[in-house]
Amino acid sequence: MWQESSEAPKALRTGLTTGSCSTACAVACAEILLAANYASVVSITLPKGRTVELKIIESKLTENGAYAATIKDAGDDPDVTHGATVFVNLKLSVKKGIHFFADKGVGTVTKGGLLLAVGEPAINPVPRQMITENLTEFAHRYDYKGGFDVSIGVENGEAIAQKTMNPKLGILGGLSILGTTGIVRPFSCSAWIASIYQGIDVAKANGINHIAASTGNASESAIKEYYDLTDQALIEMGDFVGAVLKHVKKNPVAKLTLCGGFGKITKLANGHMDLNSRVSDIDFKQIANAAASAGADEYLQKQILAANTSVQALTLCQAHNIDLASVICQQALEVAKAKVAD
Repeated sequence: MWQESSEAPKALRTGLTTGSCSTACAVACAEILLAANYASVVSITLPKGRTVELKIIESKLTENGAYAATIKDAGDDPDVTHGATVFVNLKLSVKKGIHFFADKGVGTVTKGGLLLAVGEPAINPVPRQMITENLTEFAHRYDYKGGFDVSIGVENGEAIAQKTMNPKLGILGGLSILGTTGIVRPFSCSAWIASIYQGIDVAKANGINHIAASTGNASESAIKEYYDLTDQALIEMGDFVGAVLKHVKKNPVAKLTLCGGFGKITKLANGHMDLNSRVSDIDFKQIANAAASAGADEYLQKQILAANTSVQALTLCQAHNIDLASVICQQALEVAKAKVAD
């Protein structure tokens, strides 16, 4: 049995992105090569000027340069990369500038529509900028005039990437190195929202006119089979229907289908743009009213109001030949249309 959670409010821990982890490892390597210093803790500057420290779990000289690794700590954010080992192999280069490469566990872009060109390692622009600025500052400190070859990897990254949208986005071979601020905000799921935007952009860039966004694996499988869609047309939006509609409003598609479990869709029908239970609740009064519009009598409405789950309410209606699902879906459709149009 699960232990009952405390009612006392508890502050959520922030974490650091894979971009921040990679930057720390790159700086740790530079310290080895330019200062002969094997640092156990590295200080880096984030894009907005904040300074943070990261623990380096391993660092060493290699045949061609230096290696350093750290553990990704996502704080209290439900991030699939939490606890992963991020590492960098760094080489000094006679060619000036910072040159990026995908090491084991980091993917490569194979399709258009992303922020990066086809063939580039999946190291997003802000992490590249952060690494460049920190290494440039470090080189200046030690009067180093050359460049750096930065190879970023994630242990077991290829397997972890299967839990992300990377395979659908055409990012093959591993994870993306992400982050826009360097900080992971608990439950912000900014990376997930970014992947939603990327998924829509990639689909459009590859000529896909019908995109389907789903709340989870079951709904995704159902909608894929119903419309015979390719994987690239599928967007796993989770609870972030608002992010999908916001992006489609700015970047219209010919056809958008939203698919989810009944409870999630009732929330959309009720005007909610975040379908997570932390943010929005099932409104049984709304469901009862929808059933009434489909012909449910007063007794059935009372049963719905007393229901334990939305699926139980749906089952009650089905037993009385009341097409509640169609009413709720129509209401959700009107909400979605209004959101895109407003």
